[in-house]
Amino acid sequence: MTNNSTVLALKYRPQVFKDLIGQEVISETIYNSIKLEKSPNAFLFTGIRGVGKTTFARIVAKALNCDHGIENLCNNNFCQHCESIMNSNHIDVMEIDAASNTGVDNVRELIEFSRYGPTIAKYKVFIIDEVHMLSKQAFNSLLKTLEEPPQYQNGGGLKFIFATTEIKKIPVTVVSRCQRFDLSRIKSDQLFKYIKKIKDKENGNVSDEALKLIVKLSEGSVRDSLSLLDRGLLSNFEGKELDLKKAQKIYGFFDKTSLIELFNNLFKGEEDQVIKIYRRIYEAGVEPKFFLNDFLEILYFIKNISSIKLDGTNFTLNDEEFNEIIKISKQIDSKDIILFWQFTIETISELEIVSNPNLCVEMFLVRLMYLKDLNKKNNQDSIFSKDKIEEDSNENKNLANYKIVDQIKNIAQQDESKPKIKSQETTSKLFINSFEDLIELCIKKKEIKLKYELEFNVNLVTFANGRIEIAFNEKLDKDFIKELSNKLYEWTNKRWIISLSKKKGLITKKHEEKINKVKDFENFKKSKFYNKVLEILPDSELVEFNKNVDKDD
Repeated sequence: MTNNSTVLALKYRPQVFKDLIGQEVISETIYNSIKLEKSPNAFLFTGIRGVGKTTFARIVAKALNCDHGIENLCNNNFCQHCESIMNSNHIDVMEIDAASNTGVDNVRELIEFSRYGPTIAKYKVFIIDEVHMLSKQAFNSLLKTLEEPPQYQNGGGLKFIFATTEIKKIPVTVVSRCQRFDLSRIKSDQLFKYIKKIKDKENGNVSDEALKLIVKLSEGSVRDSLSLLDRGLLSNFEGKELDLKKAQKIYGFFDKTSLIELFNNLFKGEEDQVIKIYRRIYEAGVEPKFFLNDFLEILYFIKNISSIKLDGTNFTLNDEEFNEIIKISKQIDSKDIILFWQFTIETISELEIVSNPNLCVEMFLVRLMYLKDLNKKNNQDSIFSKDKIEEDSNENKNLANYKIVDQIKNIAQQDESKPKIKSQETTSKLFINSFEDLIELCIKKKEIKLKYELEFNVNLVTFANGRIEIAFNEKLDKDFIKELSNKLYEWTNKRWIISLSKKKGLITKKHEEKINKVKDFENFKKSKFYNKVLEILPDSELVEFNKNVDKDD
């Protein structure tokens, strides 16, 4: 391992196959193919960031050209080839970034250059990083050379080594001409031992719990883990131990204990405590989207805690968190967990269209408490089942087997504080059976603003008694859903669910009226009545007509 950089990810970059962790089978396969001189024309390394794709490519290039042979591959005292390849300045080993060389002309230059044999090495090697960035024409121009690379007089040949994180973007015709190697994420226990060894070499004072946090945050990426360790060591250069709490502050990670505490209060319906805990997490620097992803993770643990074991390969939970989740799992129904999961997924999608994600998450938490409470009141197993929505009221039978759609729930209408209801209206409950009925009711109740929004800015997706689904429209007044929800509750003495959908929806009522007016106008011009008028007054022109006139008179 080299010591040419203070950056740990470069300083401890593997130089031989045995230094690579977590990829032993792939290392052995490539080692044997080169040793037996049966290496493929093109290698294709794929996997997430930081698992060793480019490192593998360089080691393969060194193994093909090292003066000492693959069995004595340079690790410390480098030969001229290994030294140059390691420093990316070998004349016969070209490293190309496909992100900045995407065109067919760049590849044609490469192919033209491949016609000439290596200058000083045995093999000419082209390493193309992020190869999925090449254009379709560039890939097509590579096909023939990949399948039948040129052979040179010195007995060597041409080798391509591709690296990518997006294997699906590479044409199948290219993949089929390569020997593909899928680099897996590094297991937690292997990564922990590795960074602990690096920490000791750097004389770092880091607790095992902090190292486990680094392993969790790196998600199986060696480079990410070393970068995080580097950051932790630099922030703790005075020699004090980097413990878990300090590491959480450095990396902007909040303790799962806080999230589990939030869950406990959520299931109890303690709104003030839930919001207080969330704000504390948010003020610690945790982004709303990351919070919701960790929220999903806790939901998963609650649902599957019986099948999860704490061992050396799982650093996601500690003993205390594990026991707390077991307690929670005994208090909540699995169907409620599935309901919460669905709503959390929808809220993550909603974050993309709202201007203040933080407020969106706060209202999401309030909505969950409302749903939990509603679930108890209705004495149902769950508000949403896998394929349908069931309600007790006879008016909602038409909602049976209602499919859950890909929608973004708006929670403004689900505020716990109920609007004041006029005493004379509480006894007479109105029924609204269609979107048109709703507009007529707005006219009757003199709700002009609501009527305007319904006619001009609402693109209806579905309408059922108790539920309205509309398409997202930027022209819609920001308080429309809340106001309509309150009015519907006031008029029908029933809570309505109004949701924003990603579907396109119908055209607005005013737009529909314009289209119908044009159609009626054109149909009237084709009528017998109008043709009779033209016979009598041939120079006349239709400007307006009364739709109620019998066209056949």
